[in-house]
Amino acid sequence: MIKALSTAEKKNILNTNYIGDLGYIFKNEPIITPITYYYNEQQNSITCHLSNSQEINALRKKKKVSLCVSNINSISDWKSVLVQGTYHEHSGSGAKSMLHQFSLGVKNILKNSEQRYLDFINQFSNKIDENDIPVIFTIEIEDITGKRK
Repeated sequence: MIKALSTAEKKNILNTNYIGDLGYIFKNEPIITPITYYYNEQQNSITCHLSNSQEINALRKKKKVSLCVSNINSISDWKSVLVQGTYHEHSGSGAKSMLHQFSLGVKNILKNSEQRYLDFINQFSNKIDENDIPVIFTIEIEDITGKRK
């Protein structure tokens, strides 16, 4: 039987994962792409980054987005959270600070869940390289829903 997740369960899934599926609109079609994220519970937002690409251009035009994060053990044992919100792009020193917070948050999740100790952001995110300046953005959360079986 499928049941709704409690608020604590939804926050736990967002806090203990760092990869989700970003949903957005491109040329009036829904698109989903995997993305590395960091959930900032205190600010009720999701921090992400992408290279300046087709995805960013689409997000700048239609700012409503979703993020799906799932823990799937089997067909009868899974939990899934859907975040709905608005894209907000950051720049300058604020963006650098957010990228640093993102990096520390994801490294902490990896340390706690996988006992992996990483030094550099490009070890867990292929979107960062020395020739490409990432676009830092947040999803300002409007709603979080969740289900489990």
